[in-house]
Amino acid sequence: MRRWVAAAAAFGLLAGCALGPKYKRPEVKPPAAYRGQVGPARAASIADLPWWEVFRDDTLSKLIRESLGGNLDLLEAASRVDEARAQAAIARSELFPTVGYAGGFQRTKGSFSFSQPVATGNTANAFFGVLNASWEIDLWGRIRRTSQAGQADLFATEAARRGVLLGLVSDVATAYIQLRELDEELVIARQAVLSFRKTFDIFQRRYEGGVASKLAPARGEAALADAAATVPTLESRIVAQENLIRLLLGRDPGPIPRGVPLDQWTTPPEIPPGIPAALLERRPDVRQAEENLVAANALVGAAIAEFLPKIGLTSFYGQASPELSAINDAGSNLWSLATTFSGPIVNGGRLYEQYKARRAQFEQAKLNYERTVLRALREVSDALTEFRGLAEVERERERAVKALREAVDLSQVRFLSGLSGYYEVLDAQQQLFPAEIALSQTRGRRLLAVVTLYKALGGGWRLSVAETGAKP
Repeated sequence: MRRWVAAAAAFGLLAGCALGPKYKRPEVKPPAAYRGQVGPARAASIADLPWWEVFRDDTLSKLIRESLGGNLDLLEAASRVDEARAQAAIARSELFPTVGYAGGFQRTKGSFSFSQPVATGNTANAFFGVLNASWEIDLWGRIRRTSQAGQADLFATEAARRGVLLGLVSDVATAYIQLRELDEELVIARQAVLSFRKTFDIFQRRYEGGVASKLAPARGEAALADAAATVPTLESRIVAQENLIRLLLGRDPGPIPRGVPLDQWTTPPEIPPGIPAALLERRPDVRQAEENLVAANALVGAAIAEFLPKIGLTSFYGQASPELSAINDAGSNLWSLATTFSGPIVNGGRLYEQYKARRAQFEQAKLNYERTVLRALREVSDALTEFRGLAEVERERERAVKALREAVDLSQVRFLSGLSGYYEVLDAQQQLFPAEIALSQTRGRRLLAVVTLYKALGGGWRLSVAETGAKP
């Protein structure tokens, strides 16, 4: 027995190194600063902030928290993490010995064969019970490589859940901002309807008084109807947007509470994105792609180990006796201790092709990782550029709306004073309405650019899942 223990210890020492390539992160070289970034790159980033400090609206924060507890996609992602954790434990369990038991009872009379059946008057009993154990010695690291792959799959699934979580936060914020934008457009549309109705009433009274022709009230009524038609369209879009948010919350269709108006949201003139190299640690999809690469690398080592023999130890210990009362007698003891080995000789090239397949999967995972990093850099650059551009667009649209409001007031004064015709009034009003809508949409797009940038940077990456309020 001491020799067997010594042999097992020697095998354990030999198993210190696993075959296959050692994992090394691919050499990706992010730029020193993002394209579209103003000033030198700094370590501080908006991605370091929790989402409730980025989206400073209590109503939106409550909606996000509710979605993190009830969204079905996020709950499904959490279940996939549980599955991956169990699969990793299954792969790791092969490192340890397997212990089992067996037992039975048999009662026979005579003997039988097809050539010579024999009947006797004697009956015989047999009782037995044994404990058995087996253990594959992971001499070449095949099991450890498989276990590493399972652990990497677990980490990748956890990164995927964080990606779903970040996406959900962004989706709720995006849908809420779009809802508030539609609310603002509805207010503008109703105000436009009131303005056009007042103008139509003036035209109608002047026509009835014989001061103007029928053309003025006809044109005024057409402008009023055109503005009024936008109201039910916006109302139906608001209901659809509310239902979308309720779906993200994991709830039936229904109304959504409102917080502060969109024009009261404040955004800083510049948002620090941080250092591009930090994306490798912050972005959930980048982390997931790298863990998939780690798993693929480990499976290459497992494929190499398949070429070499598998060595194992098997044993059992128990008792067997014709009488149950004598099962514990010294003469009824059974035991065995053996070693086994097996390996391939000819298999039609299956193992070699399996190794080639694993290498190809590794190359695919490597290319996917590099592509994911490039996509992350592009998304951040796009969001930064859009945010800065929309800031300038918003300023210019504010100037346009201010000028057009002044033009509407002046045209009405001139019309009532007889200094201009009805066309000047309608033209000014018809220009103001779409300009106000465009300003509202630009303001909403600028806020959405902040949400997009936060998501592109992997926002909230320092928060644990428990801190976010999501269900484990």
